[in-house]
Amino acid sequence: MKEVIIKYKNPKTLEAIRALSKYLDFSIDVPKRVKREKLEYINGVPVIPGDNSIDISELTSIFTGKGLDAKSLRTTGWQR
Repeated sequence: MKEVIIKYKNPKTLEAIRALSKYLDFSIDVPKRVKREKLEYINGVPVIPGDNSIDISELTSIFTGKGLDAKSLRTTGWQR
């Protein structure tokens, strides 16, 4: 099947092409637009949202039994 990409500025053009598609027996596929989320920046560095589908079960063996908590990790992480 051959494909053609038609770029147009006037929305009436699309209506005319849809009317022609009924008579000339071709289909029109309109691609879905990807919604781009606006990135937030901190000190010029983009903050990318995390993915909640990540499996972190393998990390539990690293941190279990070490006596670590979030507060101590924050304070010691900045002391280099």
